[in-house]
Parts: sequence; C-alpha cells; structure tokens
Amino acid sequence: MPRYDFRCRACGSTFEVSRPMSASDDPATCPEGHGDTVKLLSTVAMTGGAAAPRAAAGGGGCCGGGCCS
Repeated sequence: MPRYDFRCRACGSTFEVSRPMSASDDPATCPEGHGDTVKLLSTVAMTGGAAAPRAAAGGGGCCGGGCCS
C-alpha cells in the first residue's frame, strides 16, 4: 500500500499515511489531532542491481560501429 507524506499547518509536524491510491487525495489528520494538513509532493529514490547498458560488441563511438569521426 502506498505511503503519502503530509505536513500539519498548525504544528509543523510531518507524518506518513498508508492508504490505497484511490484515497490518495483524502484529507488526513495529524497525530496531534489537527485537521489543517497538506499532502507533500514525494520523491521516489530507487536503487537496485540493474546494470547500466553495455556498449555494442566490437563498437564504440556515437553510432556503435566506429564510423563517425
């Protein structure tokens, strides 16, 4: 289930709420009980074991065949 970050305008605290995507725009109440909150724009950092693409065999240069000067 996705997590959404919110910030409380009353106390300034930042908190997460787990909810279905269909409820992503629903209001959230801060842990201190304040209702004046705003959803933050989240950034996604992905790391993994995927390797960078390899150069074509026997190639090099901009087109992979070495024909460019």
